Amino acid sequence: MSLALGASASLQSTKMKKDESFLGKLGGTLARKKKSKEVSDLHEEGKNAINAPLLPAGTEIHPEDTLLEENAERIMLDPASRENLKFKDLLKVLVDWINSELEEERIIVKDLEEDCYDGQVLQKLLEKLSGRKLNVAEVTQSEIGQKQKLQTVLEAVNRLLRPHGWSIEWSVDTIHSKNLVAIVYLLVALAIHFQAPIRLPEHVSVQLVVVKKKEGILHTALVTKELTSTTEMMLGRFERDAFDTLLDHAPEKLNVVKSSLITFVNKHLNKLNLEVTELESQFADGVYLILLMGLLEDYFVPLYNFFLTPESFEQKVHNVVFAFELMQDGGLKKPKARPEDVVNLNLKSTLRVLYNLFTNYKNSD
Repeated sequence: MSLALGASASLQSTKMKKDESFLGKLGGTLARKKKSKEVSDLHEEGKNAINAPLLPAGTEIHPEDTLLEENAERIMLDPASRENLKFKDLLKVLVDWINSELEEERIIVKDLEEDCYDGQVLQKLLEKLSGRKLNVAEVTQSEIGQKQKLQTVLEAVNRLLRPHGWSIEWSVDTIHSKNLVAIVYLLVALAIHFQAPIRLPEHVSVQLVVVKKKEGILHTALVTKELTSTTEMMLGRFERDAFDTLLDHAPEKLNVVKSSLITFVNKHLNKLNLEVTELESQFADGVYLILLMGLLEDYFVPLYNFFLTPESFEQKVHNVVFAFELMQDGGLKKPKARPEDVVNLNLKSTLRVLYNLFTNYKNSD
């Protein structure tokens, strides 16, 4: 009996020692891993501490930056530029333009980075603008297939634009990697080349953060990129309309033109006991434009189709957009002026719209 108890005690003692030995090893392993992680974190913290003073405010160090090879660089959009109101306005103009062009294809673009990188939207847009089909697969899911499609699309774009002096600021890799600036460069070039019926915001520039590794340290610099210039310079790439010619060659006749336009619009608006004295301000909410189109085309515009007394900027833009649609229904081309510019009291944009009506309806009673 005592031998059995002694043997049992001896076995328990041996088991406890083994358990303690296992736990000790496990604890040692955990301790070493913890220490290793602390060293890694400390190394990363030190690396960030070295690099952080070199980075522009608001710019984060990305993991891929620290893995850059010596003298390699990465370019990204500065976060502050992404929030720039003029840049956001440009993005909206381009999105609305694409959706208008591809309406029959039932394609709806919401985000340029996410919707344009695989080449599908760019293919359809180029085919619509150029009137030519591209020999590419309709749907491609693989990265290789998407890049092959992009290669074909961009080669066709470059063949169109290079002879006209365009600098090629995009590539298969930049578009497929969702580089927003490269995508915008490409779309702006297409819009200008194909004389899109839109008004691109003027003087839109962004800042790019260039991260480069040199001697093991990340160096950064801010580079300014101009996406759009003045409307005149952008329009100068293609044939200008009669209104551009008038302002360029006879600017002294501007008051004469304004007087003629006021006489023209009042001839029709007087039928509703309305009178215009200031072109830029009285057409800014779109109401007079809508009523004028109804009078010129001899129909009544239902009041539920527009805001008779618009209060917000959005309501005014809605009215001007609706007036533009009525003009197109009447056989006129979509005005080059942007609805937002008319609402913002841009005299030249307002004069352009009214001058277009004048040339088409000046003999109307």
